[in-house]
This record gives sequence, C-alpha cells and structure tokens, in this order.
Amino acid sequence: MSEIIDNRAGRIKALKKIIRKLHAGVPAGEVRQELTELVRRTDSTEIAAMEQELIAEGMPVEEVQAMCDLHSQVLRDLIVESSSRETVPGHPIDTMRRENDALTELAAEMRGILDEIKALADDAGASRQVEKLREYFNSLMDVEKHYQRKENLIFPCLERHEVTGPSKVMWGKDDEVRGLLKGLGEVLAEAGAESGEWKIVAETVVAPALDAVEEMIFKEKEILFPMAMQTLTESEWGEIWSQSPEYGWCLVEPGTDYKPPVSGAEDKSAEPAGSGTIMFDTGSLKPDQLRGLLKTLPVDVTFVDSQDRVAFFSEGTERIFARSKAIIGRKVQHCHPPKSVDTVERIISDFRSGKQDVAEFWIQFQGKFIHIRYFAVRDEQGQYLGTVELTQDLTPLRNLEGERRLLAYDEK
Repeated sequence: MSEIIDNRAGRIKALKKIIRKLHAGVPAGEVRQELTELVRRTDSTEIAAMEQELIAEGMPVEEVQAMCDLHSQVLRDLIVESSSRETVPGHPIDTMRRENDALTELAAEMRGILDEIKALADDAGASRQVEKLREYFNSLMDVEKHYQRKENLIFPCLERHEVTGPSKVMWGKDDEVRGLLKGLGEVLAEAGAESGEWKIVAETVVAPALDAVEEMIFKEKEILFPMAMQTLTESEWGEIWSQSPEYGWCLVEPGTDYKPPVSGAEDKSAEPAGSGTIMFDTGSLKPDQLRGLLKTLPVDVTFVDSQDRVAFFSEGTERIFARSKAIIGRKVQHCHPPKSVDTVERIISDFRSGKQDVAEFWIQFQGKFIHIRYFAVRDEQGQYLGTVELTQDLTPLRNLEGERRLLAYDEK
C-alpha cells in the first residue's frame, strides 16, 4: 500500500485501473472510496499522465471527454496543489487565473439574478432583471478569448513535450461549454420576462451553462495550470505572452511586471529578411514582395506539409480565424477540436492517396458567409507535398448586383 501511495508510477497505474472501472459503470461512490484508500494524494501531472495513457491504450478521446466531469468529481478530494513556480503580474498563467476569478464572480452574479427572478411573486420587475442577465451574459462570452489563448498557445507548447491527451480532452470540454453558452444566448434573445418561464429556464439552460464554465475553471486551476507550469520552459512562456494580444483578454487586463526572456530565435526573427530573390518558372519575387503579396490577398492561406504539420499561414490584416505562431510545426490534427478530427483525417487521406484534390465548405460565421477550400498540393510528378487551406469572406461578393464598368473606389 505505501509503495503505491509514495510511487508516482504506482499512483498512475492505480488511477487508470480505477477510472476504467468508472467507465465500465461502477458507481462513483464505490470508486471514490477505493481511490481514497489506494491513492491518498495525486497531482495534476499524474492525472494528465493517466488520461494520456488511457488514450494511448485505445480508449477513445470522446469517451474520456464524456466521463471527464465525473473524473474530476471523483478525484476532487484527492488532488493536491503541485509545487510550481511563482508567477508575477502579467505572466500568462497569472492573467488566466485572474480571468477565471472574474468569470467566477460573474457566474455568481448571474445566479443571484436568477434567484431574484425565481423569488418574484408575479411578473412585475422580471423584465429589468432579465435585461440585466442579458448584459452579464454578454460579458460572460468574453470567455472565448480565454479559451482561444489556451487552445492555440498553451496546448501547442504542451504538445512539444508530448503532452497531447489532456489537451484533446479539454478542448472537447471547451466546445461543450461553447455549445451550452450558445444555447443560453439563444434563450436570452428570445425568451420573455415572465418569471414563471424563467424558473424553468434557470434550471434547464442557465444553471447547466454556468456549471460548465465553473467546472472548466476548476480543471484549469487544479490540472492544466500546474501541469503547464511544471512542463513549459521560460522561453515558451515568453512565446505565449508575445502572441496573447492577438486573441485579447477576458474581463481583465494583464499586469505589467512580467518580462519575457529574449531568445536567439526571437532576435533572429526580428532581423529584416534577406535581399535574395526567389525564382519561379513565371518570374521572381524578393522576400519582402512575397510577404506583402500574401498579406494583401483577400484570402487567408494556411499550408500543411506532407507530414501533416502546419508549415505556414498568411498574416492578413483581418484574419477570419485566428492563428498564432505557436501552431507552426504542430500536427494539424491537434489544431482542431476532437469532433472535427475525423473530417481532417479523411481529407488528408484522400488527398495523399490521390483520390481527391479539392474539398470545400461554406458556413455562416459571425454574420458573414465564409467559404473554406482545401487543395492538394503536388509536385510535377504528382507526389503529395501537402494541403493548402484558403478561407475567404464572400459576403461582399454575394451582395454584388448589376455591373461596375467605371472606376469607383469603395470606402476603406
């Protein structure tokens, strides 16, 4: 018993064994008792290792994700705070912790408003409270910036250290939160102010959405943040810090005390590009000309090489989907939420085999009509070199009518 309690590998093995019982349908209370007896303490890295090993041994990510909340409930009393470096105001983790504190306060305010609505004897006064709830919800949707930084900056850095399983599971849970918040937004936009109606809404829509936000805050605090602090290098934290403004901040502004380290790679990237010319069959371009050309194109370009790794993306002035430099070299499968990975895999497989050369989609996104196309890139012998993604906002083009034969400039 003491060997298991004191041995990291033994604790991870015990965690896996008992969590498998949970997945097999053993009641949570029975599993929790066994865990308490067998594993008296565990930390974030052991929980992450347990999830990663389960996935490596063949347990689908979706199954781990589906049981994730139950895992955290069972393990909640056993998690101990991992020893981690202190963070100064402005460090990425300090900012994310403060954002979570603000989200927690906001969720509490929203629950308080719901309690007030449910306590009303009639519909009088409910309208004002519902409007206040809508205002708080708009602030709550700032959580998307928090999730974007986590998924596009922290997850890629963890994957460099071969920590992939927990990232996939947490991204899937993020998408569940997004789905619940979307449903809440739709209800807030359509539901009336009748207090009787809101008593039902509170239990069926609002509470589950707030529960999901708060559960993710717990997972980040007790698992993701300590694991990331133990795993990532100072250089990687500097990289995350430098790219974070691209996604924005959730409810709070970052502190200013953190000073990221300056690496040789950063110094090199800051140097002006060489003056060499890139020769093509149909002409030549200097590096600065090519860079300017790609920034000017009215499409977002992303290239994934033959090893399925992101090799390049363009930096247009108004990207449709945010990209960070942390994704360079990252497996494209890890750049998508779990529910989309099968589609990504199929496209790449069909392109690589020569079965297909083009795949396209069109979606409504933030009031815009977005066209997304994937093309297989091949050399002169037809060998697969990779996949290029082109994303374009077609909304203005779809609105064109008649003809324009005379010069006329559109307003900037």
